[in-house]
Amino acid sequence: MDIALAILASAIAMTVIVGVRYVAASAGFALATRLKHPGLYAGLDRQIRMEIGWSLASAAIYGIPAGIVAWGWKAHGWTRIYTDVHAWPLWYLPLSVFLYLFLHDTWFYWTHRAMHVPALFRRYHAVHHASRPPTAWAAMSFHWGEALSGAIVIPLLVFAIPIHVGALGLVLTIMTVMGVTNHMGWEIFPAWMWRGPLGGWLITASHHQRHHERYGCNYGLYFRFWDRLCGTDQGLGRFDPAARRMGPRRPAAADQRRAAGDAGA
Repeated sequence: MDIALAILASAIAMTVIVGVRYVAASAGFALATRLKHPGLYAGLDRQIRMEIGWSLASAAIYGIPAGIVAWGWKAHGWTRIYTDVHAWPLWYLPLSVFLYLFLHDTWFYWTHRAMHVPALFRRYHAVHHASRPPTAWAAMSFHWGEALSGAIVIPLLVFAIPIHVGALGLVLTIMTVMGVTNHMGWEIFPAWMWRGPLGGWLITASHHQRHHERYGCNYGLYFRFWDRLCGTDQGLGRFDPAARRMGPRRPAAADQRRAAGDAGA
């Protein structure tokens, strides 16, 4: 019973942490949007409430497995998370961050592409694309089935690949920041970054905007590697202020056909 209560407490604590992290990041970038582009989210109050509701539900789905893993790490030394920075060479710290981001991006690309198969799109991914257009609050606006597919990645990786607890914190921070900024409806990063050679490989809001415009392309999360390798990279999108008055809805049949995109390719 004590073990069960400890696991439950850890799962609840991690759910709260994930939820607070989501609210803090999304609220911060939503405030930045209000200051930088006043009125950009005007008329989207109902959609934003929907995004927050789905995202808080997703926070629990992300928090529960993370809490179980955190309990196992602290109580029994499960996982390959380490706290002694000298346990591995210092050059391994940035390498481990890159490995986690690349493997997470790989998982995200293929599961995201699978979510655009019509049956899966209608059942799960339509919730995310009901944000038309997405806002800074939409980063975790997923159906529970889609959220579950994303929630297991990092908890599985920590059993396989050594990572310092601080480096893991950096990975989670990057995941949060990129998830939010990719949906803001404007570019927070300087033009030299996303228009230049670096932007040819990194994903920012402009690249993900094209996904929300055309559906069947630009599936990645951090890197354009898999999109470029698999021929699904269709470049950068545009931010059309007029489109930001469409309001929330489930994608219509024509949108769902577009959502399938190149699923059979």
